[in-house]
Amino acid sequence: MSGALGAQEEVAVVLRARLNSGLRQIAFFVLPSVVAFLFLGDVIVAAIYRSGRFTQADVLYVWGILAGATVGLLASTLGRLYASTYYALRDTRTPLKFAVLRVALTTILGYLFALPLPHLLGIAPRWGVAGLTISAGISSWVEFTLLRRALNKRLGQSGLPAEFLAKLWAAALLAAAAAWGVHRALGPRSPIPLALVVLGMYGAIYFAATLLLKLPEAQSVFRRARISVGGV
Repeated sequence: MSGALGAQEEVAVVLRARLNSGLRQIAFFVLPSVVAFLFLGDVIVAAIYRSGRFTQADVLYVWGILAGATVGLLASTLGRLYASTYYALRDTRTPLKFAVLRVALTTILGYLFALPLPHLLGIAPRWGVAGLTISAGISSWVEFTLLRRALNKRLGQSGLPAEFLAKLWAAALLAAAAAWGVHRALGPRSPIPLALVVLGMYGAIYFAATLLLKLPEAQSVFRRARISVGGV
């Protein structure tokens, strides 16, 4: 981003093009991570932690926390790219201002979601940890929205096309449904081999679906993979 120099209008065009391209690349990889954490989080957690005293109940608990973290995963990653664009414009004050607001909002919501909310919902207090991750996610969406709105006034319209997002969601949900079905069919298994099968299938179907949908990001990954294999 910082390499864009020239007249103001020229800089705006270059930065907007780089920003939109970067947003698509980030979403291509992060959105399937969101879906995987939501629907296959137990497989991921079990593969990493399930041993000894770490029981299935612990797996479900950590999965809940992980699912809460997905609320703001896409917003926080996209927001970092917007912040970098401000730095390219030599504006460090605007992203700092919104970051301070995010921290303040996270603190307020974190307290409410972690302490009073579990009691109001009648659930165990320990689920307040998931409330912390959810509150941070909500704050990330607020920061992202403010960053995008302010930058669009300076550079013109930016963001992810609705059609592109719809295709990513469709591919990720299709892959998750297939992987979840395999997970259920296999039943209780050793965590690591199970994760290799289930998550491997999830990734393969997602990538194949995005290729069939002719997304440039998937085609680019495929071309690089072919070049790497050919080079070997």
